[in-house]
Amino acid sequence: MEYYVKSVLPIIESNYKNFTPLEKTIADFFINNKEQTDFSAKAVAKRLFVSEASLSRFAKKCGYRGYREFIYQYEETFMGKDAAAASHTRMVLNAYQELLNKTYSLLDEEQILRICDLLEQAERVFVCGRGNSGLAAREMMLRFVRIGVDIDAVQDADLMRIQAVFQKEGSVVIGISIGGEAKDVLYMLRESHRRGAKTILITGNNREEHREFCDELVLIPSLKYLNYGNVISPQFPILVMMDLIYSYYLKKDKFRKETMHDDTVKALKGE
Repeated sequence: MEYYVKSVLPIIESNYKNFTPLEKTIADFFINNKEQTDFSAKAVAKRLFVSEASLSRFAKKCGYRGYREFIYQYEETFMGKDAAAASHTRMVLNAYQELLNKTYSLLDEEQILRICDLLEQAERVFVCGRGNSGLAAREMMLRFVRIGVDIDAVQDADLMRIQAVFQKEGSVVIGISIGGEAKDVLYMLRESHRRGAKTILITGNNREEHREFCDELVLIPSLKYLNYGNVISPQFPILVMMDLIYSYYLKKDKFRKETMHDDTVKALKGE
């Protein structure tokens, strides 16, 4: 039976670009380590040629009160890891399971509820993304429009910049960028926020500067750090988070929204 354990690894990964070079050395050790060893501050400091104070600062930057709390959580998840999969099928399925575990570790249920409230109150919703993120944006539009959300997907770079000009209070703009570096997506979020719209960024990169123009920063796992992450579609972590938001949103006034969904099914069938 599978179960989920809160892991420190996706937290390290999402903050990786915020670390100093010394902190990246510490992060690389914990991300790449595959063996049970002495994780005491003294032992790790000696192994990495860093100070114990550096380990403490690293842990605090990851959101923990100190190194002791950090390493307690790290050892819990480390001990729960299975041995390497014997077959190709198991390898792929384990990669998906690893991604789901990391999603669970990053999930902030209170944040999802806040986003659902924003969607409920919005006069208009736009979701934007390029490439695979753009395909996920279109999927989000197709799902939410069927339960009564006035939502459009924007995948074209020029349209993102044009639509940004018309955003205002009452609008919600959702940007999707796993790397957090899609210039057109970030432009639309920044400009929409400046004009009074509520803004949400779904990303695998926790950057402090994004919080200046995003009301909500939704963290998802980065495939870069997954074992065999190259076999998983880049859309998958976005779609998992989308399903979570969708399920929470549907739960609010469920009967009315399911009725609207059923009506769209009848319309598509020509009834």
